[in-house]
Amino acid sequence: MTERLEDIAQAMVAPGKGILAADESTGTIKKRFDSIGIENTEENRRNYREMLFRSTDAMRNYISAVILYDETIRQKAKDGTPLVDLIKTAGSIPGIKVDKGAKALAGPTSKIEKVTEGLDGLRERLAEYYELGARFAKWRAVITIADGCPTWNCVKANAHALARYAALCQEANIVPIVEPEVLMDGEHSTHDIDRCYEVTEWTLRAVFEELYDARVRLEGMVLKPNMVIAGQKCPKQASPQEVAERTVQCLKATVPAAVPGIAFLSGGQTDEQATEHLSLMNAMGNLPWKLTFSYGRALQAAALKAWGGKSENVAAAQRAFAHRAKMNGLASLGRWEPSLEKAAA
Repeated sequence: MTERLEDIAQAMVAPGKGILAADESTGTIKKRFDSIGIENTEENRRNYREMLFRSTDAMRNYISAVILYDETIRQKAKDGTPLVDLIKTAGSIPGIKVDKGAKALAGPTSKIEKVTEGLDGLRERLAEYYELGARFAKWRAVITIADGCPTWNCVKANAHALARYAALCQEANIVPIVEPEVLMDGEHSTHDIDRCYEVTEWTLRAVFEELYDARVRLEGMVLKPNMVIAGQKCPKQASPQEVAERTVQCLKATVPAAVPGIAFLSGGQTDEQATEHLSLMNAMGNLPWKLTFSYGRALQAAALKAWGGKSENVAAAQRAFAHRAKMNGLASLGRWEPSLEKAAA
């Protein structure tokens, strides 16, 4: 594997493949494990991730890269093989989540708005992660739509932090995934698709201005944005076709063609919604960048349920993971059809 940022970024958005977000924090994975009634121990977390990374069909054919959490990048499989090596053997690129989480943004909107922390000491952490095998990193910023929100203060603070993070990554020869997420779920999610478009466009413009000021090389990064979609609590939900069209319209208005690829987050969408929207966008064609997926829950939910924490269910869980990975791989080519879901059921 070449070490050029541009080549790594291109490999991350290779046609027919996407990124597995397996970077749930210990707290987040507890919620996932609670849903299947298993204890949140280091061993269970390791066993679960190992099960995914040993899913040969899914990993070799549909997963280009895997985002890891700090604990996971240091873990070894049951037989002593580092998990990073399992990922590399499958032909995928290991990466790492480096932000320290979204914290309340000081000021009058502190109960609603957040800013992502983790820049202090990041240069040194990136150097260590590079030695541990990471060739890309991820930093997530969250933007909440509510009455009077987002504020310019919140958009600007998060865009600036994303750019500083991205510049530090490239200095360390690590590809940054730049993730500004306009939330579609949560208590304030009553906005319609027009409001989501407006805020997403604003956010992306601010992010690319900051990236330019920080002299981040666009050819050596991947963007991980939300889709343009109505909030979960909005009574008027847009059709899948409208979500696809408005998202592409927004991206064409804001994302330079020099960016190799855009790997969407699934947000609060169902598994099939996230797949369908991606496929419709790719079917539109005439796009200056590759559009693919960087899904966490939307890739893993079926596998997690099938696994249930039991070793005898590993094969069934791997089949469920491979199916979702294949469906999203097809979506990244604009070739997904609802009938393909039923065929596997």
